[in-house]
Amino acid sequence: MKNNKLSNQRHLAIGFVLSISMALSSGSALGQIKPTEEAAESGFATKSFSPYANRSFPARPLWGETHLHTGLSLDAGVFGNILRPADAWRFAKGEQITSSTGLPVRLSRPLDWMVLTDHTDLMGIATDIQNGAPQILATEDGRLWNEGFKAGGEEAGKAAFDLITKFSQMTLPDEIVDAYSPGADAFSNVWEEIVEAAEEANDPGNFTAFIGFEWTSVPKGFNLHRNVILRDNANRALQVVPPVTQPPLGDTNPHALYEWLEAYQEKTGGRAFAFSHNGNLSNGWMFPTEDTYHGGKVDEEYVRLRAKWEPHYEITQIKGDGEAHPALSPEDEFADYENWDIGNLDLTELKKPEMLKGEYAREALKQGLALEAKFGINPYKFGVGGATDSHTGLTTAEEENFFSKSVSVEPSPTRIEHPFIASELGRIDGHLLVASGYTAVWAEENTRKSIYDAIKRKETYATTGPRIGLRFFGGWSFNDDDLRTRSPAVAGYTKGVPMGGDLRPREGDAAPSFLIAALRDPIGANLDRAQVIKGWMDKDGKLHEKVYNVAWSGDRKLDDMGNLEAVGNTVDLETATWANTIGASELLTVWTDPDFDPAERAFYYTRVLEIPTPRWVVYDKVRFGIELPEEAQLVHQERAYSSPIWYTPEG
Repeated sequence: MKNNKLSNQRHLAIGFVLSISMALSSGSALGQIKPTEEAAESGFATKSFSPYANRSFPARPLWGETHLHTGLSLDAGVFGNILRPADAWRFAKGEQITSSTGLPVRLSRPLDWMVLTDHTDLMGIATDIQNGAPQILATEDGRLWNEGFKAGGEEAGKAAFDLITKFSQMTLPDEIVDAYSPGADAFSNVWEEIVEAAEEANDPGNFTAFIGFEWTSVPKGFNLHRNVILRDNANRALQVVPPVTQPPLGDTNPHALYEWLEAYQEKTGGRAFAFSHNGNLSNGWMFPTEDTYHGGKVDEEYVRLRAKWEPHYEITQIKGDGEAHPALSPEDEFADYENWDIGNLDLTELKKPEMLKGEYAREALKQGLALEAKFGINPYKFGVGGATDSHTGLTTAEEENFFSKSVSVEPSPTRIEHPFIASELGRIDGHLLVASGYTAVWAEENTRKSIYDAIKRKETYATTGPRIGLRFFGGWSFNDDDLRTRSPAVAGYTKGVPMGGDLRPREGDAAPSFLIAALRDPIGANLDRAQVIKGWMDKDGKLHEKVYNVAWSGDRKLDDMGNLEAVGNTVDLETATWANTIGASELLTVWTDPDFDPAERAFYYTRVLEIPTPRWVVYDKVRFGIELPEEAQLVHQERAYSSPIWYTPEG
């Protein structure tokens, strides 16, 4: 088949497993063989029997979590989370633990790394609310929160959202703010616990535990949160305390966070970067493009600082998938996936059409091209990853093992009935929560330095939960011969650049070609198709996008418009099962852009879709014998998103 290449040939199956598990990790130089001095002297360097000798290969993509909360976070604790950082680290490393609701829980497979990101604002308040500390009970609000926590269930939820709303509207009592701000003992003690727990969990070569936090900016309820990752150990992390957003010691403007990051590096000699929370519920403020935005202007300073400090983006998580939206991408049949297009976090402002372009990754990537043409810097040139943003302390992103957003909706026969948010202005029903996602990193080794550097250079991809293997390279001379190898990544690095990179200077009159290799999760569903999404800016400054089907399972044919019929559906809703009798275990192809114009700046990324499988609500239906709301989505196609590769015209 023309665009399916070799995807269904059995003799490549073992070869591609090796190409994924032994694929080179970073930089074009890593594709070169480095003979030892003895081998070079003997003349055997070019005749070595082993094609793997003297290369630097990662064992596999390293799977991680970049956004997780324990009971130390204000909202998680008020909802009933009693787990501490040490518990979350044990769980991520594969141990069975007991959840806050008393349920035994374990991951199907351990993670390789994680960033624990408890909220910095009001750090330590949740534990004190649970325990009824004197400074909490001294205020009327504090007494109500304590009573709500003790009551549990819906009352705990009301207390949590009252706290969150007053925090976002900056109407908290001064006594509360003062007691849980930098400089206060409660704040410093919690930061020390976070740092020390990460140090204890860190096991270089086997498991990487990053020190981090979530900067919790919510002006007017607009979710502008950023997560921060430190590359460093405790000796640097404990020289500082993390920043807050509540005045007088903090500010909700991202410039305040950038100033903290700069000061951290100057003071400690360490390294850190931030990345944006999924843009859903930001009311269009996550990716500003107009002259002004909250607290500042979209000017040369803004684009420079954002490009410097935010190299990564959380494209999918529990509160919705953020790749694309059907209103922005009407010709993309898969854009309507787990969209949360409500408004802001506390629903005081609801959906407006103009907000959408400031919330979704694909649109941000397009707008970044326009801002680059204007300022010479692209502030939205980010790599992508997935995370859970779970407030249970449990990083569960598999549908059949989903412990939900918060303790109040951990598995039970009634959790489907609990809305995520409900007010007189609107509601977000519980069945809309998404069991998503994880970040895969191509790094040389499982250490803080190596994984941090890989994320910084954008050699990452996101999935909605499955551990799909994915390689994406861009160059000017890939061809089908590059697929007839046990390690196509060798050609990928030697002849091109990996995901997250910039195409090298153009060779002759060639159009860019892309080498794509995808492998199903070993315990997951087969693959439906691989697509390339292209965005570009034409000579008149107009922005465009197009989705290309480039590899697929079976003997389906593209129609004249480039569309592909559905792969089929084997889901049994009565048993929450599916069959891998459709789809493919792997997809490999080389694709060349048929619409390339060398004068137009552009980006490309790959989206890989699984065959249909049950959503988590179907597992609840089967296990608890419950009825589901008629509007609940039951079946979906999980997916992976690569980081983009960019093309910039010369001159």
